[in-house]
Amino acid sequence: MTENNSATSTTSETPSNSAPTDSKAFSEVKKPSPNRRGRGRRRWDVSQFKVEPQEGRVRFHDFELPPQLMRGIQDTGFEYCTPIQGASLPHTLNGHDIVGKAQTGTGKTAAFLINIITDLLNHPVEGERFMGEARTLILAPTRELAIQIADDAVALLKHTDLSVHCLVGGMDYGKQLQKMQKSHCDLLVGTPGRLLDFANNRDVYLDQVEVLVIDEADRMLDMGFIPQVRRLVNLTPKREDRQTLLFSATFTPEILRLSGTWTDKPVTVEIGAERVATDTVEQKVYITTADEKFALLHNILVGDDVDSVMIFANRRDICRTLQEKLNKKGFKAGLLSGDVPQNRRMKTLESFKSGATKVMVATDVAGRGIHVDGVSHVINYTLPEEPEDYVHRIGRTGRAGSTGTSISFACEDDAFLLEPIEKLLDMKLACTMPEEKLLQEVPAKPKRAPRRSKADKPSEQSKQQSSVEQSEQEVAPVDQSVVRED
Repeated sequence: MTENNSATSTTSETPSNSAPTDSKAFSEVKKPSPNRRGRGRRRWDVSQFKVEPQEGRVRFHDFELPPQLMRGIQDTGFEYCTPIQGASLPHTLNGHDIVGKAQTGTGKTAAFLINIITDLLNHPVEGERFMGEARTLILAPTRELAIQIADDAVALLKHTDLSVHCLVGGMDYGKQLQKMQKSHCDLLVGTPGRLLDFANNRDVYLDQVEVLVIDEADRMLDMGFIPQVRRLVNLTPKREDRQTLLFSATFTPEILRLSGTWTDKPVTVEIGAERVATDTVEQKVYITTADEKFALLHNILVGDDVDSVMIFANRRDICRTLQEKLNKKGFKAGLLSGDVPQNRRMKTLESFKSGATKVMVATDVAGRGIHVDGVSHVINYTLPEEPEDYVHRIGRTGRAGSTGTSISFACEDDAFLLEPIEKLLDMKLACTMPEEKLLQEVPAKPKRAPRRSKADKPSEQSKQQSSVEQSEQEVAPVDQSVVRED
């Protein structure tokens, strides 16, 4: 890659997105001040990050990565590359474009972030920069995935002076703009709609983008974002003047056509779904009925081995009903779906990450990009209609070297969806009938007596009056046997 990519003109239908040339609009890049707190301490070097070579495994030490990045990798706990990292980094670090086939949970986020950070550190910008001028652009289909990518980038950038900005819809535009104006934009992550808003308002400039990442391109296509993505790509330099990394769970003809349009002589890397799904996740399928599903779910959740669980369903209404029923049974269940406001979704996700919430109910779209360590179980309350979503779902568990359990319910309504899933995994899923104790009827939660408000409480005067009336009734009871007729 070249150190400085010159801005290129876009098509007539695409608005100009070049930064203004007024010198007042620029700011000098400040040199980092020395870390005085580090005086007297041994300066960190790669020798302090020890990872023994293992046959068949690729270490991050095997690449010439900047020391600041290696320290960030050590802090995150990474030691060996995942298959997608080991296969793509030799090409991307040498400046080649990539078209990668990989599902969520394979480590592809770290794969493209490590490449981006290496390029930015090895080719620093000298002189003046415009505040809204992005050096790299990462496109994600959902807010949660974009936020997660930004969080991962922040962790890896801990020992550098590079900055990350995340632009997603559903959040205050003004606050996002204020943050953009406070620091340079080295890594820009976002969803297509909000990024276009900023570009059209000339609050960000994409004509100097050095690396472009399009993540989960198949999901972009499914959600109808391709026209917006195309407009954003047209605002960046020509494909020959930038590096482009495109990732997708599937290689449909449309995805291959788009990759041919946006990338320049790319290297293709494929990671099989069956490898992702079976390495660290135990998969179970229970044959049940629609009426038995909730009792089965409830009895699984009260099991001793269930620590933190994600429950997936295909529709928003199913998810909401499920969350309400679980809360009524005493579980603290969160909800992630498209009809939940973004701020509430973020609070719910933080509660799940911290462990305050143990049960999360989610749709496939909202569940994308949720990277939470320690999820012990994933439960498919309804089988996904798209086989690839099955791999994405169970990829929420068995992460970071841990093992996990996936439990799927197959009933008369969706059992036919098992066959395409097995075809994608290239393996037969073991289907069993649940034990009788797992189908026991869910006990009703006892109702608590409503608390009486102050307005409902009797006053001392009414108490005395009531006491007098009761005494009079006891002294002179009415004789119901004597009735006077007029």
